[in-house]
Amino acid sequence: MGRSLLGIEDLDRAEIERILDRAVAFQPHGGANFAKVNTCTGMMVVNAFFENSTRTRSSFEIAAHRLGADTLSITAAGSSVAKGESLVDTLNTLAAMRPSVIVMRHQASGAPHFLARHLSTPIVNAGDGTHEHPTQALLDARTILDRLGRLEGLRVAIIGDIQHSRVARSNVFLLSKFGASVVLCGPPTLLPREMAQLAPGVELEYDMRRAVRDANVIMMLRVQLERIHEPPMQAGEYFRFYGLRQEHVELAHPDVIVMHP
Repeated sequence: MGRSLLGIEDLDRAEIERILDRAVAFQPHGGANFAKVNTCTGMMVVNAFFENSTRTRSSFEIAAHRLGADTLSITAAGSSVAKGESLVDTLNTLAAMRPSVIVMRHQASGAPHFLARHLSTPIVNAGDGTHEHPTQALLDARTILDRLGRLEGLRVAIIGDIQHSRVARSNVFLLSKFGASVVLCGPPTLLPREMAQLAPGVELEYDMRRAVRDANVIMMLRVQLERIHEPPMQAGEYFRFYGLRQEHVELAHPDVIVMHP
């Protein structure tokens, strides 16, 4: 039985390096004229998305097909959860059909970890509440390596709604394991002081110009309106202080890359 992928915080540097190195072999199969491989032939991947998703769900489905696996996708609205069945019972029913892996997204932080304790089927966390999004961080790391050739010693500025961002958390966990410097930037209402304790060396900055100065990577995050009752400020005001403009890019490293996961 394979191993679950529940979070970056659970992995050590060597484990992450093996995943990132392995990904290189599959990159040629990601283009428009891809050659399907048989790495996962005979496997069944269940995509259980209890929270809305377009890019992540589609990416998992396409990747599974290109690797030769069959897929089954369910949503909260199309599952027995909508009729009152518990999440554990629903996933137990799916696990009884012997899938090779269950890819799961859920609005509750910790849901994949909870289910991993109740199921023998490996679970891949495709995002749980505001907790983690490990596969996004792995993708971001692979992209940075492809463009800049390293992670160690880089200055990475993550801008936006940090408090509600599982992407920010997973990236902080990963980048800190590889010796990158991470600066988190956003309005005080979306960047509480305790975020500095996510990992060693994390810097908090509320002025975007200072945050992006000499940055090798600028990662822009959206405000997660679905997780907050009302916006922290009007859209125009937010963009004035935390929207990326040419002046910010010019303050960064000459070879800076801008990412928007």
